[in-house]
Amino acid sequence: MFPRAAHDVVRQCASRTRLSRSAFSTTAFLLAARKKKVEDIADPINFNNKYSFSDVPDPEHINYRRVTANDLENEREPPRRVKMLVRDFIEDSLYNPHYGYFSKQATIFTAVDPLDFSSIKNMTAFEAEVAERYAAYGVDGDGPGKQIWHTPTELFKPWYGRALAQCLVSEYLLKYFPYEDFVIYEIGAGNGTLALNMLDYIREEYPDVYERTRYNIIEISANLASLQREKLEAAHPCVTVYNKSIFRWDVREPAPCYFVAMEVIDNFAHDMIRYDLRTLEPYQGLITVDNKGDFSTYYTKITDPLINSYLDLRRYLNHPPPVHRLLKLSSTFRTFYTNLPFAPNLSPPEFIPTRLLTLLRTLRRHFPRHRLLLSDFSSLPDTIPGINAPVVQTRYQNTTVPCTTLLVKPGYFDIFFPTNFESLRDMYEHILAQPLPITDLEQHAPRVTPLSMTASPLVEGTSFFSSYHPKNRRPPVDGIASSSGLPVGERKSAVYSHAEFMKTYAELGRTRLRNGENPLLDTYENVKFLF
Repeated sequence: MFPRAAHDVVRQCASRTRLSRSAFSTTAFLLAARKKKVEDIADPINFNNKYSFSDVPDPEHINYRRVTANDLENEREPPRRVKMLVRDFIEDSLYNPHYGYFSKQATIFTAVDPLDFSSIKNMTAFEAEVAERYAAYGVDGDGPGKQIWHTPTELFKPWYGRALAQCLVSEYLLKYFPYEDFVIYEIGAGNGTLALNMLDYIREEYPDVYERTRYNIIEISANLASLQREKLEAAHPCVTVYNKSIFRWDVREPAPCYFVAMEVIDNFAHDMIRYDLRTLEPYQGLITVDNKGDFSTYYTKITDPLINSYLDLRRYLNHPPPVHRLLKLSSTFRTFYTNLPFAPNLSPPEFIPTRLLTLLRTLRRHFPRHRLLLSDFSSLPDTIPGINAPVVQTRYQNTTVPCTTLLVKPGYFDIFFPTNFESLRDMYEHILAQPLPITDLEQHAPRVTPLSMTASPLVEGTSFFSSYHPKNRRPPVDGIASSSGLPVGERKSAVYSHAEFMKTYAELGRTRLRNGENPLLDTYENVKFLF
């Protein structure tokens, strides 16, 4: 069935062949794909070509079973006659263990030998070299092609991983060495290359730190977890791999630790909301699947607690909803506007990062003394219509096909989102500033270390030593002193461009081309770091 459907998807999707993961996988890196004439296919397929203000789902959708991605984990085929929130549809499409995209389709581009940057003439030659390595994966046949994507970890190994290791080691030496172990957690570790490069660098340059290193990987994919164990555990006995979703993590890490998430959150599921333009009330989007496997969308008043939590947090942080300011200011203008001929009654769809909010809460609860190092897309080309909308794409006969809708066959399409890093920073810092639940505090006794204080000056108030509290510092934690011995809070996270971060920590001479250009700095303009 899918070869016929794929032909139709190529016909109905945008005819652009630009690879949307341009930050980590630039179009110029690919060999030019041959254009092929695609015949019209009349077979019905799982595809809806656009969002509509008048979408009418199957009238029986009220009787459909409401499911979540967790409910569908044991399904062998995409379900029918069900309805679900948009985030559950995305999560099931990407991560279902039997038919999900990452379980069955995705292949990480892996360079057998690192690139010798000093021998490459210029950026044109660099792009040709990467294109040649892509071509080594062979030509696709009928049906879905090899879903190949790569990360800067693979493209710039080992220098990218060494830069991240230098960043974390610098912080550890300044704050905790030699009183605490160097504890790292990584999610989305891929085939383990980043962990390998970081640990090789630490063992080589900082042997005393390496002796105190504990590297933990939390990996949702059983196949990748097995690959990571094979690649890492013999070379570095300090590595432990947990085959588990971070969203199901239930073990508390009381020690100071570093949490690494490289190119992960772009694939976190989002919810879709739209605003009633008469009342500005938000509505949650749901997707229905009928008995033929076709999709529809419809909207209801928000009942989902996670969506409500996100919107409440956004209001608290004064992050405005994406509605035109004139519509927000005047109910009279809203009435006039919505009564115009052909005027929509709902705003364009907005995709909100509800799963990302779940991650931040998990970090606060189970890793109370962590430091987050995160990097991902800050913007993307070729997105589907909507605000903060994702790229939906697949490969077909060596051509990357970006689509114009989210409603595509589960498992055959990558779905990835840009991240507003400034909003993420504000949400993250607010969540970290919230007190832990009393039940958590009662269950876990205070952890005593050489940096702990038996008598806390915070009982005298946070201004005991000074009435001044810098805006770039978090509130101090009771009983925890800084390396200076004073109860000053941790430095707040900041947002950096990819180039800013690499100029600070990378060995730039190692990735410089013969003409002086540096692809490590120049290739990733739409990527940012949070640290």
